[in-house]
Amino acid sequence: MSTSSIAPALNENDHLILVDGSTFIFRAYHALPPLTRKPDGLPVGAVSGFCNMIWKLIQEGPSKEIGERATHLAVIFDKSGKTFRNDFYPEYKAHRPPPPEDLIPQFGLIREATRAFGLPAIEQEGYEADDLIATYARQAAAAGAKVTIVSGDKDLMQLVTERIGLVDTMKNKVIGAPEVFEKFGVAPNKVVEVQSLAGDSVDNVPGVPGIGLKTAALLINEFGDLDTLLEQAETIKQKKRRENLIEFAEQARISRRLVQLKEDVPVEVEVESFSCCNVDGPTAVGFLKAMGFTSLTRKVAEFCGSEADAIEAVDVPVVGFEAAAKAEDKPADKEGIAEDKNWSPSALVERIKAQQSANPVDRSAYETVSTVEQLQAWISVAYETGYVAVDTETDDLNAMQSGLVGVSLATAAGKACYIPLAHVDGEGDLLGGGALVSGQIPMSEALDLLKPMLEDPSVLKIAQNMKYDWLVLSRYGIEMAPFDDTMLLSYVLDAGVGGNGMDELSERWLGHTPIPFKDVCGSGKSQISFDKVPLDKATEYAAEDADVTLRLWEILKPRLASEGMATVYERLERPMVETLAKMERRGVAIDRQILSLLSGEFAQKAAALEAEIHEIAGEPFNVGSPKQLGEILFAKMGLPGGKKTKTGAWSTSASVLDDLAAEGHELPSKIVDWRQLSKLKSTYTDALPGFINPQTGRVHTSFSLAATTTGRLSSSEPNVQNIPIRTEEGRKIRKAFIAEKGFKLISADYSQIELRILAHMADIPQLKRAFAEGLDIHAMTASEMFGVPIEGMDPMVRRQAKAINFGIIYGISAFGLANQLGISRGEAGDYIKTYFERFPGIRDYMEETKKFVHANGYVETIFGRKAHYPDVNTKNPNMRQFFERAAINAPIQGSAADIIRRAMVRMDDTLENAKLDAKMLLQVHDELIFEVPEDQVDATKALIVSEMERAAEPAVKLSVPLKVEAEAADNWDEAH
Repeated sequence: MSTSSIAPALNENDHLILVDGSTFIFRAYHALPPLTRKPDGLPVGAVSGFCNMIWKLIQEGPSKEIGERATHLAVIFDKSGKTFRNDFYPEYKAHRPPPPEDLIPQFGLIREATRAFGLPAIEQEGYEADDLIATYARQAAAAGAKVTIVSGDKDLMQLVTERIGLVDTMKNKVIGAPEVFEKFGVAPNKVVEVQSLAGDSVDNVPGVPGIGLKTAALLINEFGDLDTLLEQAETIKQKKRRENLIEFAEQARISRRLVQLKEDVPVEVEVESFSCCNVDGPTAVGFLKAMGFTSLTRKVAEFCGSEADAIEAVDVPVVGFEAAAKAEDKPADKEGIAEDKNWSPSALVERIKAQQSANPVDRSAYETVSTVEQLQAWISVAYETGYVAVDTETDDLNAMQSGLVGVSLATAAGKACYIPLAHVDGEGDLLGGGALVSGQIPMSEALDLLKPMLEDPSVLKIAQNMKYDWLVLSRYGIEMAPFDDTMLLSYVLDAGVGGNGMDELSERWLGHTPIPFKDVCGSGKSQISFDKVPLDKATEYAAEDADVTLRLWEILKPRLASEGMATVYERLERPMVETLAKMERRGVAIDRQILSLLSGEFAQKAAALEAEIHEIAGEPFNVGSPKQLGEILFAKMGLPGGKKTKTGAWSTSASVLDDLAAEGHELPSKIVDWRQLSKLKSTYTDALPGFINPQTGRVHTSFSLAATTTGRLSSSEPNVQNIPIRTEEGRKIRKAFIAEKGFKLISADYSQIELRILAHMADIPQLKRAFAEGLDIHAMTASEMFGVPIEGMDPMVRRQAKAINFGIIYGISAFGLANQLGISRGEAGDYIKTYFERFPGIRDYMEETKKFVHANGYVETIFGRKAHYPDVNTKNPNMRQFFERAAINAPIQGSAADIIRRAMVRMDDTLENAKLDAKMLLQVHDELIFEVPEDQVDATKALIVSEMERAAEPAVKLSVPLKVEAEAADNWDEAH
């Protein structure tokens, strides 16, 4: 008796879920490092990932948006061998590479896993899984049932209707008609027409040469369908397009037959028989136990039975499956690697490194891509694997001004290529007489081919310092997504342990030294730009970068989950790449005239100071010479505290001069003032005009994401973080940062954010109460410490409390506080002692933090970011105290950095959703700078303040309120 005769027909109350098995298999295979079963070495990584994905689907449904579990569910697989399409087009999918060797033995196990969960595993000779999915979907929809196809395959988008939806569970994305239109530019029922013209290099669907998705959509929308277009092709004005449509008309019709899914397959298993989800506990548990998936075994056992059954399922050997025939009752690898008490990150790394060592870096194996066919083949592999390492080569280090020279790709360890695009003969650049080297694909053609893949959400792009590559390619119309950044992976995992540059990471994790840049381009006066490097040398250098990056990713990415750092990476680091790149691309306007006037003013003041210095010293000397200054201060004037460096010269460092100035010595004080003025002039007023981009007329600073242990951003070329704000001269420099005509600058600044975080983390009632009530925190501290009323308080007393409040965060000593306040060291020590007596929770926090860092080697922010101090247990007392002070400060400063990152990541979407045209330009410590149309200032200011003040939520509920002060003006100083 057939199953269809006893199973009730589907109706409008049913929900059919059809899982594209191939999508699940390949995503499961690539999601985690290779995994083998301990007893026999059987590869089971893809089986593990597949089982977890299926179990989640059974338990939770396809997505939160859909929210409905299945009444009927089946997993549809491709049957090996040819399909009916190969009968009329033998070249169909001919270029697809074979599956990885360690995946092949897992195909059968995955089908067995499907049946172990009580689900049909459907495949049929002569047809692809997509054809079966199309047939079942149409049958169910015709019966009135709701259908959800779980897949990321774009070919299935042609099936979307009101009753048939598509869900990509890996991206948690529901795909309906609007998403189809966004992808193809047409409604779902016209997708086949567009694909017929554009073709598909992955499946070797020819299409019509010279017509991509956008052009195809325009043509179909204009002519209605493929047949009408081909009939009226002679009316098309563009000559090349017209000729190709006429010449390749039959090729387009064949392409349509290839991409059109068959909706009337004579299926061998009826859709009515797909029931869900009757998981048979012993069967499922037995299979999972046999595979060695201990964690999932326990979960399924707990769901299907009792806790005792769960424990028994894990601890008792189970037989009865072909795959389990050789299984022994031994501890097995876990799919949830971090749960294994015997597992460690180092063990995982060593396992992956051992696998890579079988395929060492071989520069001679890299390919120079010089034809469109070669490039299409590499792109096809990227689509097939689902990820690709990408690196750009340019003729300049400035991402906003550099020219793209070439792109390198890597699809597996040892499988890498270089695509040269703008190499010249070395006699000069393109403007100076150099001719393009032969053997390069025209840049526009190459980028047109690369763009769809680099922007396709189904292909993960991997880079080292992705922000640079993203910014370079964005200037050529390509915005890469989604992506991983090995620099940021290292930063999240090991901040403070070592550098995060590719060369250092390669040495540390791969034991491999990449080709130094100077070996390719030279150094000093003889250095050449990369566009003049011969193609063979360029290929070795560039492809190696992509190869090494991919190898690093294979080692670092799995550590995120196993070490509990995935959320930090996904929420605080990776989104910042695009956020900062867009800020850098926008830049900020600078007033040259203000800077010129300031340069003159600073020069006059510096000259006057220099004259005073010579008079005090009793002789003229070079004020900028540390050697001459040291002789004057210590040899001639005999000032105290003199110490010599290793070279035998007197030290005149900033700390030495500051100490002498604090003790009332006039000459060192004048020298400090002279140095500050000279630095402002040389670093800012003289230098800033040189940073103005000739194309945009604006200054584009470069933000560094991985430069500090605590998560704070830094910037360079120019460094906007270090413009002083406590001096009048520093504030004058901020006046040169201006809004364009018709706009205002908004400065939004967190008020005392680090003190607020300290009050939260150390749980200080007095501080928390003061912040909650909006009191003057420094006056309140002074009142607590010195027993004076807040009303009518002497400003000097408040200043002392303020110095202690901020100094405590940085572990200030009595000596440092004495210098800052101009009081004796004993008096300063008494202030600090009194402070801790009034706020004992702060001392407790400090002592607990020191204990934690000595025991663990790291500290954490409230969001889970780790700052590592591997040398904190040094026997050198000065260094140990330095690391302890840093460890005390890191959770506070790092939490503040995390909060502003969270605000920044959300800000662009928040402004866009509110239909406001403000643009975020700069981040400086606790402050964000925006450029805003004059008529939107009030609305924008209110929205920015609201977003920043709730940035910690919902991840952390602070016990003190965050407060943001925002003002608008024509320049940065007035806005601040």
